[in-house]
Amino acid sequence: MKISGVDIRPGNIIEYEGGIWRAVKIQHTQPGKGGAYMQVEMKNLIDGRKNNVRFRSAETVEKVRLDTKDFQFLFQDGDQLTFMDKESYEQVTLPTDLLGDAAAFLQDGMDVVMELWEERPISVQLPDQIEATIVEADAVVKGQTASSSYKPAILDNGVRVMVPPHITAGTRIVVDVYDQAYVRRAE
Repeated sequence: MKISGVDIRPGNIIEYEGGIWRAVKIQHTQPGKGGAYMQVEMKNLIDGRKNNVRFRSAETVEKVRLDTKDFQFLFQDGDQLTFMDKESYEQVTLPTDLLGDAAAFLQDGMDVVMELWEERPISVQLPDQIEATIVEADAVVKGQTASSSYKPAILDNGVRVMVPPHITAGTRIVVDVYDQAYVRRAE
């Protein structure tokens, strides 16, 4: 599907110069002289390169639709992650860096959604929120105001998050995977 260069939005996946790119950031600029353009920061979904491109309103790009499939995370072996297709039980191994910081939140048996382009895995979407256990939490510093006094804590997967003062080691909490932030106490 062709779209105008100024209609690109963050998260859109486009075909550009023979590659598949995800729009990360956009900035619409309308200079005093000349036509308006869209400054787009893009990340290549195949090799991870980043690129900044200016698209004028007269230019068109091909918006790509990715296929999505349900997979289950099986295990991690070094810097490789193994997933299983929930329909065909076929296994796929991907590098850890394809997931970025979210890879630390993978749990055995976790259901994920894999985005495929021409049957090739491009990205893996984890659930937005997961439950984790606090293994280490700093003591509360007396005298701080209660409204903004978050303290650092370390989760069972090694990720450091900021939590409210009443959260102690051993507490199960809900964490936002992509913001790496405390959401609430787990029930």
